Amino acid sequence: MSLVLDASALLGAVIDGRHRALVVDAIAAAQDDGGEHVFASAVALTEALAAIDRLADDEIVRSDLEDAVRRLWDHVHVIPVDQRCLDDAARLTRERPIRLSDGIHLAAALRLPPPRRLVTIDPVQVPAAIGLGFDVVSP
Repeated sequence: MSLVLDASALLGAVIDGRHRALVVDAIAAAQDDGGEHVFASAVALTEALAAIDRLADDEIVRSDLEDAVRRLWDHVHVIPVDQRCLDDAARLTRERPIRLSDGIHLAAALRLPPPRRLVTIDPVQVPAAIGLGFDVVSP
């Protein structure tokens, strides 16, 4: 099974909070269950880094969060976001009540062979991901 992290999961893995254990445990379980690879769409890093300034006021804290996200990213297999992925994302956003960024994450993840597990802290993605056949890890 492929484990896919969206931007909220990338941040959730590095921020001390109630969702950190959920994400870290999902990554650890995936690696323990036969060495699953961890994936994310190419846009996930950009989205996660852009959100850091909204999460912390202190410059040192923001810098530490960025470093932690980038260290995690070093262990993530990146799913390319090309025109086909963007077209698929546009179709998904027309068919489901999700944002474009959610559509990009899901369209990228659909490129992986099933079974696929999505880790997200974003409740908006959950129904769409389940409807697309993903096993979902979410609070």
